[in-house]
Amino acid sequence: MTSTGRSPTTVTIKLENENSLCAIVLDPHAPEHLKRQVQGSLEKECRDVFSVEYPEKIVVAKNISDTEKISQIQGVKKVISTTKKYILVSREFKDEKTVVDVGNVEIGRSPVVIAGPCSVETEEQLMETAKEVKREGAAVLRGGAFKPRTSPYSFQGLGEVGLKLLAKTRDETGLPIVTEVMDTRNVELVERYADMLQVGARNMQNFPLLKELGRQSKPVLLKRSMNATIEDLLFAAEYIISHGNPHVVLCERGIRTFERATRNTLDISAVPILNELTHLPVITDPSHATEKRSAIIPMTKAAIAAGADGVMVEVHTCPSDALCDGGQSLRPGQFAEMMRHLRKMEEMRCVE
Repeated sequence: MTSTGRSPTTVTIKLENENSLCAIVLDPHAPEHLKRQVQGSLEKECRDVFSVEYPEKIVVAKNISDTEKISQIQGVKKVISTTKKYILVSREFKDEKTVVDVGNVEIGRSPVVIAGPCSVETEEQLMETAKEVKREGAAVLRGGAFKPRTSPYSFQGLGEVGLKLLAKTRDETGLPIVTEVMDTRNVELVERYADMLQVGARNMQNFPLLKELGRQSKPVLLKRSMNATIEDLLFAAEYIISHGNPHVVLCERGIRTFERATRNTLDISAVPILNELTHLPVITDPSHATEKRSAIIPMTKAAIAAGADGVMVEVHTCPSDALCDGGQSLRPGQFAEMMRHLRKMEEMRCVE
């Protein structure tokens, strides 16, 4: 392959001391041997070089200053650099908002509502809840088949039986489903049934799980841990994307503070901050953040006003009988009220 004005693939690269990152996007039309030569040259000259599929072939290198010289190498499409410690999730790498497809639903364009029970309990409970939330405008159905519980004696979920009920409900209602995966050994099983795989707050830094999800094609909903900084969350997303899966949605679900009036403190400020730092869609989970039914509607409105790409809320037809988190689940009538508020907000936004 020849390219006018391009330099040979072997170059001397100037390194700098600061901890900068550089993403070298290789030309997808370049021959494989040329791509290997480019990567080999970078590996020879740089201390830290990582190969990534996104879905184009990308080489991530650290501490490079002369990016202009690299951009002229044969087989290189473009070069992006940042002084942040992450790059693939950053606005420097991609300025426009990523839109993630979950079944026939797009997350990242206009606000999307994900709703459903905390846990799949019975077919009747799940189907009735799904029909209620769909009627009011929910776009995606949530429901846990595997439940990470603080106590080993609490309800742990129905496992594959729950996954089958979710799939059956999707077939009948048309709602795509998101459900949690907790273990690398269950990724293939959950992916077989779900449209989107959720990483819960307790597993946000389960790095083997993040890497395995990076090797899958299904989109991932990544929840922020209650003890994690915004940067920690972005690093977790970088793990998934750097292993080949760019379809990631971030979820702010509350952080642990000194306050005890709510279960956690829903960090609404994380929404605009994340929108500045990353191209990935950002949603919130006011149900798990507050654990208070009365706070869910106000916090949902606040999240959308702050620029969230959606919310995920828990809804149960009879919260008092729920096997898990009944106190933070909306009743169908309350969910309908929430959706009325969101429609009014959307009307006001359109008028502006």
